[in-house]
Amino acid sequence: MARRIIKQYSSCFKRQVVEDVESGRFDTLMAVQHHYGIGGMDTIQRWLRQYGKHHLTPKVVIVQKPDEKDQIRQLKRRVAELQRVLGQTQAENVLNAEFLKIACEALGCDLDAFKKKVGASRSPGPEKDPS
Repeated sequence: MARRIIKQYSSCFKRQVVEDVESGRFDTLMAVQHHYGIGGMDTIQRWLRQYGKHHLTPKVVIVQKPDEKDQIRQLKRRVAELQRVLGQTQAENVLNAEFLKIACEALGCDLDAFKKKVGASRSPGPEKDPS
């Protein structure tokens, strides 16, 4: 099994890398990564956020039409409502199952036999033609 090498960089080194990026010495973060032998691109971006000026880190901008924002809000509300209703339905199903057990015990019948009997009478059979 190969040993994993963990590199730890000093804060002075990190500041030097950030300064080189901000001064424009390197065109890309990948060039900085290769020059200094830094393992990951996220590492340099994290250092830029921590030690540098934030104007050089990529920013995410979401462009939406005004009605899209309202539509997303409505959909989130609808999802929340459906989750609430689903939770209520699941709770009702658990209660109904327990009531069925209690009723079968009170009547002295076997729960599985009752389910088979009711399931057989509920299953759709071949439809009879009324004519």
